[in-house]
Amino acid sequence: MLNTLGYTLADRTNRYSEALSYIQRAMTLDPKDAAIIDSMGWVQFRLGNHNEAITYLRQALELTQDSEVAAHLGEVLFAAGKKDEAINVLKSALKTWPDNKSIIAVMRRFGL
Repeated sequence: MLNTLGYTLADRTNRYSEALSYIQRAMTLDPKDAAIIDSMGWVQFRLGNHNEAITYLRQALELTQDSEVAAHLGEVLFAAGKKDEAINVLKSALKTWPDNKSIIAVMRRFGL
């Protein structure tokens, strides 16, 4: 519940500090949960902490091969100026999940 609330705030509002507090609390309860780690990466991205976000998102993707995590990582890498790496992540993800709307949306947003 804490993670869901935190992620929703990070993704759909600009209440990033509040989102961070919920996600931090969720992470304290379950520090190895890939969904929580993904949320931490996403809120760090929203806060402008790209390198920290990339670290969390890579960790989440290692724990779970999930299309949403891959889309998040690709988006953050691209925003951080790591375009070649972003393209590699997104193209690899698209091979695994060829019809995934999140991956396709990120690729379109960046003209790929």
